[in-house]
Amino acid sequence: MNVRFDPVRRLRGEIEPPPDKSISHRAAILGAMAAEPVRVCNYLHADDTISTLNAMRALGALVEEREDELVIRGVGLREARVPEDVIDVGNAGTLMRLLPGWLAAQDGNSYRLDGDASIRRRPVDRIREPLELMGARIEATDGRLPPFTVHGAHLHSISYELPVASAQVKSCTLLAALAADGATTVTEPAPSRDHTERMLLGAGVTVRRNGRHITVVNADEITPEEIVVPGDMSSAAFAIAAGVLVPQSKLLVRNVNVNHTRVGFVRILQRMGGIVLGELEDDPGDELPTGEPVEDLDVAAGPLVATTVEPDEVPLAIDELPLVALLGCFAEGETVVRGAHELRLKESDRIATVVEGLRGLGAAIEATQDGFVVTGTGGLRGGAIESHGDHRLAMMGAIAGMASEVGVEVLGMDAAAVSYPRFMDDFAALV
Repeated sequence: MNVRFDPVRRLRGEIEPPPDKSISHRAAILGAMAAEPVRVCNYLHADDTISTLNAMRALGALVEEREDELVIRGVGLREARVPEDVIDVGNAGTLMRLLPGWLAAQDGNSYRLDGDASIRRRPVDRIREPLELMGARIEATDGRLPPFTVHGAHLHSISYELPVASAQVKSCTLLAALAADGATTVTEPAPSRDHTERMLLGAGVTVRRNGRHITVVNADEITPEEIVVPGDMSSAAFAIAAGVLVPQSKLLVRNVNVNHTRVGFVRILQRMGGIVLGELEDDPGDELPTGEPVEDLDVAAGPLVATTVEPDEVPLAIDELPLVALLGCFAEGETVVRGAHELRLKESDRIATVVEGLRGLGAAIEATQDGFVVTGTGGLRGGAIESHGDHRLAMMGAIAGMASEVGVEVLGMDAAAVSYPRFMDDFAALV
């Protein structure tokens, strides 16, 4: 589906982003692993998270979908059913990388995972290493790609140092640790999203943080409390960017998750001069909270200056870095993103596709091996941009169109349904 987004004079009003995709994935998986029924309120109903619910059903969990909540009746830590068919993860990279942590603990059972064409380009070797050190085995295409098979085993606890900061690899390892024979410690080189740790702690699991080290003690069962999914900062980021870029705009973005591991984009934008008002969570240090902080954010348009995003900032803004490139087009000076090689392993090679897409709209942007350099020109001409089936690239193109001189046609706008099904309706209400 191709959609044209014309320039708008201003955006005004309130917008509430869809429920958090990362937390929705985790809520469904933990619900399926639980010993007692789990209520999940405000679950995201989008393509990726529907794939997760279907996978949980295939593994034996009962999922009751009510008007405003889910009730998941799980099978426990070690009783996942072996489905007759392959587990289809669709386009959901989070599901593909988290689920094997649970499946690895199913001693004597094997599970085949596959997905769409995009998923088949996304490597799983980073989860393979810790799971095989714990005793499981993964057979992957060409040693690193889907489709792949997880062979469950009796797992052993390990101490594992992540080669790169990755919430997905960390979470996969921590889920496997629940059924291992002791305490497992994961060390990350830089902070990454901590939703899994918070949710495990809320499910009665012993979780400790000591600086960069996260330790999970094995458990006989997990008993999550009711899970309420907040608004997704990664989706809210598009409204925030639009509110800053479109002249004379004033927006109220409601019910946003402001977990300190999710607000990297907002802090970068504030550094660039963007007007985003609201209380963001500070790093709690070793005191791991059990819940997610929620805030309303006031956003207004204003002039921007360039900035440099350093490698240690990347894990806390990884999904929003395409928007940093877009903002750089409107900023005064040269905006640089470094240490973002992980972008090449997303739904598309987001370094290549963002650079190609924005350049086609008139941007002065160059790719580097691990990021990009944008020379601000004060705006974008417009034109057409291909989504390459990547939801974040599609929505970036839409925001670019609203702030451009002549508008932007997004080729493949339907990709937005992966994480933000009502994107066009929500933004139409602000014009």
